[in-house]
Amino acid sequence: ACFARMRASTTLEQTRSPLLIRILNQFGNWLGKAGLPRTQFRAASLIDIAKRRTDLNDFGDDDFFEPLSRLLESSRSEARLNFIGKMALRTDVVRTLCNRLSMQRDRHLYPEIARQEIGEPIFIVGLPRSGTTLLHTLLAADPEHRTPLTWEVMSPSPPTSDKREQRIRRAAKDVSALQWLAPSFRRVHALGAELPQECVGLMSPTFRSDQFDTMYNIPSYRSWFLKQDLRPAYEYHRRFLQHLQYRRNARRWVLKAPVHMFALPTLLSIYPSACFVQAHRDPLEAITSVSSLIAILRKVFSDRVDLAQIGRDALQYWSETTAVFMEERDGLAPARICDLYYHEIRRDPIDAVRRIYEHFEWAFSSDTETRMRTVLANQPREQNGLHLYEPAQFGLVKEDVESRFAPYCERFGLSTKVEKDPTERIN
Repeated sequence: ACFARMRASTTLEQTRSPLLIRILNQFGNWLGKAGLPRTQFRAASLIDIAKRRTDLNDFGDDDFFEPLSRLLESSRSEARLNFIGKMALRTDVVRTLCNRLSMQRDRHLYPEIARQEIGEPIFIVGLPRSGTTLLHTLLAADPEHRTPLTWEVMSPSPPTSDKREQRIRRAAKDVSALQWLAPSFRRVHALGAELPQECVGLMSPTFRSDQFDTMYNIPSYRSWFLKQDLRPAYEYHRRFLQHLQYRRNARRWVLKAPVHMFALPTLLSIYPSACFVQAHRDPLEAITSVSSLIAILRKVFSDRVDLAQIGRDALQYWSETTAVFMEERDGLAPARICDLYYHEIRRDPIDAVRRIYEHFEWAFSSDTETRMRTVLANQPREQNGLHLYEPAQFGLVKEDVESRFAPYCERFGLSTKVEKDPTERIN
């Protein structure tokens, strides 16, 4: 007799919150039904908490109130947050507001912050889940490079090395909490207090960041965000880099976020000399992978996650963003953008990095290569696990993806063919 091959369960299907968290969420749901006091989602209330906590009241420009209000209202009315989700959102918003207050104070205490020059930064872009995180981590190993680190983005004040170890421990504790809430997430995305951080964390103090849309189902906020001029977010991005650079400088900043493809003209208005590395991957694999990541993250904060909606939103956003970026990048001189492929990064990361150095005519010393190989050898054990996913989970159809990405795939010689059991070891 022959038996049909059993399909391996996907990473999302393996994802389940710890028992204690499920109990807390059920208890929180009971409190809500009982009509007992709930977590407040009003901008003014959270702003007051941040002011009292820091004993400060100057946020700098006050253009964040509307986006914060829209974020909170959408979270309250649409996100279907569980008890943990409500507490996480409140904690995250208050911490972000406190950081903004502290950073504004620091600019007065340390006038040199405002005089920091951000030279010729390198931005790593591309479809999400295309190897950009590994590239970012490897490039950060070069002493000539500076990347935002998770701990200093979470605790940017003071802009010196005071209480550095304490701030690292605090960030590590927060990272561990997320790993406990979603044990499978560490197999999907690298986490660590001293690892490079994406740019979304530098833009979140303006509350104009796709960080929030990734964590929560907030369609009203998402619709509003996609129509906004992101110049305030990029201006704050630069302020944040100045803050971090005051503590430690290097020859060049290496930055990373797929969302930069959404607003290239705005980015260039703030960083006119910026250069880019664009990673390419078969769109069906990339869109399915990022849909899985979003679903795993949202399941921490809500007990009702619509997988088909996640797939539809990811496909629409990234197909439209990619099409626009393809037109806009043609305005850049070829020397300012280096193209790499996911399969190249996956097969030989050091060789892929070497190509970046050759393209931009940087010196790739033997010491830098040794540092990068050490980073590879010391990757957390979890990062060698498999991220399994299937397009059908998210309502993604091969022909639809092919149609939407046809010009992009033709230009870069990509296909949307996906293996029977697509997996990935790096992101």
